[in-house]
Amino acid sequence: MRDATAADADALAEIYGHFVLNTVVTFDVGAVTAETMELKRTTVQSAGLPFVVAVDHDDRAVGYAAMFSWRPKAAYQHTVESSIYLSPAATGRGLGGALMEELFQRGRAAGIRELIAVISDDGADASVHLHHKLGFESIGHLKHVGFKFDRWVGTYLLQKSLEA
Repeated sequence: MRDATAADADALAEIYGHFVLNTVVTFDVGAVTAETMELKRTTVQSAGLPFVVAVDHDDRAVGYAAMFSWRPKAAYQHTVESSIYLSPAATGRGLGGALMEELFQRGRAAGIRELIAVISDDGADASVHLHHKLGFESIGHLKHVGFKFDRWVGTYLLQKSLEA
C-alpha cells in the first residue's frame, strides 16, 4: 500500500475504466482517461484526503481506495464518501479489506469521522459484503436513481464511524 502518484494514472484509468464500461457498479458512463484519474487523485489529495493504491511486485497499481468530499457545505467537512476498486485479476486475495483498513487509518489521521459508501444495488454484492464485514451499517436504499445500459439502477447507502 502506498499513496497514489501521477505515475499511477494509466493503471487507475484501466482499473476504473473496466467498471465504467462493463458494469453498473459505477454510474459514470464515458471512457476513463489517465487525465481524468489524475485529476481525481490530485483533487482528493489536495483536499488533505487519502487516495491509496495496492501494488503488485512491479509497483503497478492493482487497486485503489479513496475518500471524496461528501458535500460542499462546511459542516460536512468530517464526512466523506469512500470508494474502492480492484482490477478483476486482484480480487479474492484480501486486498479490498487491506485497502479499506489503510483508508480508515489515513482518514482518522486526516480528521475524518464518518464514511459513507454508495454502492450499486445491481452486481455489487461482494462490495456490500466487504463493507458490512468492515463495520459499515446499511442506512438506506435509493431505488432507480441511475440509468445505465438501458436499465434503472439504485444504490445502497452504508455508513461507518471512524470515531475511536
